[in-house]
Amino acid sequence: MALRHKSAQKRHRQSLKRRLRNRSRKSTIKTFTKKAVQAIQEGAENAVALQSKAESLIDKAAKGSTLHKNAAARKKSRLAKRINKAKAAAQA
Repeated sequence: MALRHKSAQKRHRQSLKRRLRNRSRKSTIKTFTKKAVQAIQEGAENAVALQSKAESLIDKAAKGSTLHKNAAARKKSRLAKRINKAKAAAQA
């Protein structure tokens, strides 16, 4: 890391912090998405709460610069699709 200018060094430090923050948020989104789908498949009582938590985290990530708004909408749509599919399989 041979950055010569102070401003470049600062921007680099900021980008590293931002990268860690974004990775953490994305990881949390993936975790809660998996938990929500698994809860539906197992017929857990807190499945709806987990789904809303996952969607809330996705919305918060899109509000900042972690996720693009279209990517967030796509993730929420795919989550809903997986949950509906799991519900249908559980009822059948």
